[in-house]
Amino acid sequence: MKKLNLFILLLVLVALWGALSYNNLIRANKAVDNQWAQVENQYQRRLSLIPNLVNTVKGGSKQELAFAKEVTDARAAFANATTVDAKATAASNLETSLGRLIAVIEANPAIATVPLYQDLSAELAGTENRIAVERGRYNDNVTQINIAVKTFPSNMIANLFGFEERTLFKAEVGAEKEPEVNF
Repeated sequence: MKKLNLFILLLVLVALWGALSYNNLIRANKAVDNQWAQVENQYQRRLSLIPNLVNTVKGGSKQELAFAKEVTDARAAFANATTVDAKATAASNLETSLGRLIAVIEANPAIATVPLYQDLSAELAGTENRIAVERGRYNDNVTQINIAVKTFPSNMIANLFGFEERTLFKAEVGAEKEPEVNF
């Protein structure tokens, strides 16, 4: 009888551990989803600012218009992306285009002194900082769930219920380089 009670107690403890591990994986997974939503929120803020920035630049030269078109095309690519990985890639391309556009604008004092441009530029810089913070938080949450999915003993529950590693946000190759602007 004691062996049966001990076996039942052991089963209850294993079931309790399994339930707690499962719930922790669900929480971590939802935290990643929520944090990605925060990243997308900041991307949307950026996308809302871009048309105003592009319209401000449109009064400039043909070269500046080419950069403005590049930004508009990159914005459209981001808007059409459907997966986290596709959005991350499109966002990196958009950042590269914005960097080149801003470099062109800064090189043109006539545009750089327009108050609307100055305001938009400040808003865009603030938005880029917010995006960087939210991406960092997203990667922190992804790292937490990835650790839980890969480490023993929670990996047993993760495998049983189909939890998988999530993708960290990574900058595109070459993103560490300053954009090159040639006239």
